[in-house]
Amino acid sequence: MRARVWFYAEMKFRTRSLLAVIILLLTSFALAGGKKEVAQVSFHVETEGTDNPKMIFPHEMFGKQRFFRRLPEVSSRDFIAYSPFPSEDQASYGAIFQLKDNARRRLAAVTAISIGRWLVCHAFGRVIDGVVIDEAVDDGMIVVWRGLSLTEVQELDKELPRIGEKKKK
Repeated sequence: MRARVWFYAEMKFRTRSLLAVIILLLTSFALAGGKKEVAQVSFHVETEGTDNPKMIFPHEMFGKQRFFRRLPEVSSRDFIAYSPFPSEDQASYGAIFQLKDNARRRLAAVTAISIGRWLVCHAFGRVIDGVVIDEAVDDGMIVVWRGLSLTEVQELDKELPRIGEKKKK
């Protein structure tokens, strides 16, 4: 009787260990299968400070505290291509991002209902630029006027083709 109990307990332990190893391997493969995005650029629309605190982030714009949606309206996965340019301050770069068709429609709808609100660009871990929305943006292009460094432009070059070039693999 003892041999059976010992054998059953050992099999139960082996099954649990095997199951844990399988789960660990599956999660590792699932995480490795996703495309790594090095160049993180996103655009966020201004919202009310009374919204859910977990869904907004504060940022000071020209001496006034404003609040923006954490969920971006447009992000790196929505870009087809881009074109950098030197900004007017001669210390940084700006960029024009060409959007996929579904992102173009989404941005047109959001900007049409957000006239008079701010739209900020969050790139590489910080807010780099912002504009006041004065009309709907429906041409499929979105611009960052300043704030990108040369190394950040080089990171974008690794991820995105320039406008007019073929898609990167």
